[in-house]
Order: sequence, then structure tokens, then C-alpha cells
Amino acid sequence: MSPHTRTVSLVLGSGGARGLAHIGIIRWLEEHHFKVVSISGCSMGALIGGVYAAGKLDEFEKWVLAIDKFDIITLLDLSWDSSGLIKGDKIINTLIQLVGDVHIESLPVKFTAIAADIKREKEVWMNSGRLFDAIRASISLPLFFTPVERDGVVLIDGGVLNPVPIAPTFHDHTDMTIAVNLGGKPQKRYQKEEPPLSQPHADADRDITDKIKHFIQEIKHSTSRVVTEIDLGVYDIANQAFDAMQSTIAREKLAAYPPDYSIEIARNACGTLEFDKAEEMIILGYEEAAKSLGELL
Repeated sequence: MSPHTRTVSLVLGSGGARGLAHIGIIRWLEEHHFKVVSISGCSMGALIGGVYAAGKLDEFEKWVLAIDKFDIITLLDLSWDSSGLIKGDKIINTLIQLVGDVHIESLPVKFTAIAADIKREKEVWMNSGRLFDAIRASISLPLFFTPVERDGVVLIDGGVLNPVPIAPTFHDHTDMTIAVNLGGKPQKRYQKEEPPLSQPHADADRDITDKIKHFIQEIKHSTSRVVTEIDLGVYDIANQAFDAMQSTIAREKLAAYPPDYSIEIARNACGTLEFDKAEEMIILGYEEAAKSLGELL
């Protein structure tokens, strides 16, 4: 079979900032003449998949590579709703300006975003309507983003029930299904090292560094006082627990419904909210795609 004719159903899993690895994986597929004609995505996988289906991955990649931690903070609109810390309107509106306010039915690629109806304990497949309404529902990470109400149903992050949503691709007439699991086994190379002991001769440099850090913190404080005062430690612990849960569910789903090919990203490759590691994650995705799919060449 010619590589130019190989069509792919691509399943993009959930995992926060690790989902930026999806960009590198898509780049590898494009470079090697695989045609993605169907995407099923959950949470960050829905976001990346939706942007790609809309033909705006280049613009999104440039944007995400340009933002830093301070930019991320400015996009966090605090919610006074006890159901979640962040409303998410600023992020979604920024993405709409970047991609356009498109409908799923108009996309040239078949697209399904997965969310969870937590009350009925059911997956919800969204394959029609406004693209970013579906994406916003799919990324509703518990505790962090407020839930979304859609057609009278309260929806949260689809990763709660199905972090690697293969089922929507079952009836695709494609040559292969490739699934990306962002909850892979932790790798030693990503374990954080203890900081080196301070050296006496470095005291002056450290004083300057501390002053700069203090200055930056003052800017952040004046720009987004409420957000920067929040102790995110509890959310970090909750996200670690969520990652562990998703990893277990993903293994079970992949064992029950194995794709033709799978790509795993270590779940400790970066934190859920470390979007400032975009370049590192994109490169990692490309490398892991080459490792897992190289035999296809």
C-alpha cells in the first residue's frame, strides 16, 4: 500500500499539558504522508484534535510556543462558583479568535469530542454544534474548570470515564487506528532532581536573582491579584490523583479495545498545567511517534 493512501483514525487522549505532545505526533504523521481523516479526542486531545481538524494547527503551535507562565496566568478568569476555580471563558475566547468560531459539521475531518455526564456516569460524544462548546465541555478538569451545561446535562472532563476514547472510531473506514495515551508509565528521566547546594561565591548572584523574582511576583500580583494568591498545592495533588486514575482506566480501555498502533507518553513527562513546556512536549511527541510507528515506513 502506498503511504500516500494510508488513512488514519487518530485517538488523542487526555492529560493536560502533556497533550501538547499530540502536536508532535501529528507533525510526524504529516511528514510521512499519513492522512488523518477521523479524530476522537478527550480533554487536551479534543482541543488539539479540534484545532487540527479546523486547519489551524500551525497558528496554534506558534501561539502556544510563544506563551509563558505569566501569559497563562492572565488567561485564568477566576470563578466564584464552588464547582471550579476557573471559568475558562478567556481561554476559549482567545482560541476562537485564533481558530475561528466554527461548527463541527463544517470540519473537513470527522471529529468527536468526549465529555462525561457525571450524574448518569455516561460518556457524551459531541460531533455536532460549535467546536469550542464541545472542547470547553471536554476540558472541564474537575476542581479546576467549572463544569459545562449542554442540553440540560452537566458535563465534566471526559478523562474521568474514558481518557483514550477509541469507540467513536469503530465504524471508520480507515486503514488504521492510532491511539495516543498520555498516561504512560513514569520514566526516570523525568524525575525532578534535588536542587544543588548553594555555593558561598554565588550569594551575590542569588541576591540579584531573588530581587528579580520579587519584582516579577509584584507584577503578577498587580495584574491578577486573586489568582496569584491562590495556593495551587491542593490542585496539584488532585491532578496527580486524577492522572493515576486516568492511567489505570486507559490501560483497561486499551486492553479491551486495542488500536492498531499505540503511542505512550510518560505521565510524569510534565505536569498537568505546565503549558510553558510546549516545545519540549512537541519534540517528545514527534520522537515517540517515530519510535512507535517507524515500522510502518
